[in-house]
Amino acid sequence: MKTHDFYYDLPQELIAQTPLERRDASRLMVLDRQSGAIRHDHFYNIIDYLNPGDCLVMNDSRVLPARLLGHRPTGGVVEVLLLRDLGDKCWECLVKPGRKMQPGSTVTFGDGELTATVRQVQEDGNRVVEFHYQGIFLEILDRLGKMPLPPYIKAELSDQERYQTVYSREVGSAAAPTAGLHFTQELLDKIRAKGVKTAFVTLHVGLGTFRPVKAEEITDHHMHAELCMMSEETAEILNETRRNGGRIVCVGTTSCRTLESLASADGSFRAGSKWTEIFIYPGYHFRAMDALITNFHLPESTLVMLVSAFAGREHVLNAYEAAVKERYRFFSFGDAMFIQ
Repeated sequence: MKTHDFYYDLPQELIAQTPLERRDASRLMVLDRQSGAIRHDHFYNIIDYLNPGDCLVMNDSRVLPARLLGHRPTGGVVEVLLLRDLGDKCWECLVKPGRKMQPGSTVTFGDGELTATVRQVQEDGNRVVEFHYQGIFLEILDRLGKMPLPPYIKAELSDQERYQTVYSREVGSAAAPTAGLHFTQELLDKIRAKGVKTAFVTLHVGLGTFRPVKAEEITDHHMHAELCMMSEETAEILNETRRNGGRIVCVGTTSCRTLESLASADGSFRAGSKWTEIFIYPGYHFRAMDALITNFHLPESTLVMLVSAFAGREHVLNAYEAAVKERYRFFSFGDAMFIQ
C-alpha cells in the first residue's frame, strides 16, 4: 500500500489557525464506518451519539510549554524544543540553528535563571542538552516556555490553556491530544449524567506525530516511540464496559494507540505501561476500540492511515472530500469527526 493512497487535496485556508471562542462549538461530522454514510452536526451534540454503558477514554497528558527561546554568548538567537526527559537535568531536544550548537555550546534563557549546555549530538541531529537552574524546572518552564504549536499554525496563541484539554494533568507531551480540545467540563458532566463512563489513559505525545511519512510504501515507515500508561482503575472500567456490552469510545488517536498497545489478545485490559511504536494502517485488526472521536488529519499522515484502518480508506477519503466541500476547519484547532 502506497503513502500516496492517503493523499487528499486541502486548501490552505481551511487549516484552523486559532481555536474557536467556545471549545464545544466546533462542527462534528458523524461517519458510519459500515455504510460510509455522513451526517453533519455540532460537537456540543456529541452526547446524542453516546449510549448509557459506553465508556469514553481520554488521554490526560498535559503539554509542556516546551519551546524555549534563548541566546548564545555571541547574542545569536537559539530555539530549543524539549522532546524527552532523560533524567539528571538532561533532555533530548530539537535545536535551531543546529550547526551553531555543538557539544559544549551554551545558551541562556530569560534573565539567566535558566542556562543550558549541549552535551551530545545524536545520529538524527537531535541534541542532548543539560539544563542548569535553581528551583523547580516545570515552574521555570511555565514562566519562560511557549507552547510548541504544530508547524502549520502560524498565529500566536493568546491563551496557552487553549492548547490543553480541560482534563489534562500528567505533564509530558510535546503536542496536544487535540481531539480532546473540544470538550468542556460542563459537556463531560452531562455525558456522565447520561450514564456514560469516563476513563483516562496517558500517552505523552512526541513531535514525531507531525513527522511526514517519507517512505513510498507505508510498511517502510518507522513510528517514533511514545510512552503510554494505563491505571488499574481504567483497566477495571474498560473490562466492566466490555462485560456489559458497552462500547469503548476513544477520544483521539493517542487514546486509540494506547488501548491497542496495552490490550490483551482477547481484548481485555490490565494496568501497565510501555514504550509503543504501534503503527495502525488498513488491514489492522482492532482489539480494543469500538468508536473514535478524532480531528481531521494531514494528507498522507499516519493518523489518516489509522482512521482509514478503522473506517475504510474509501469511506474516510470520501468524508474528507465532503469536509473540504462543506468548509470544515482542519487539524489541531479544527472541527471533529465521530466514527461509529
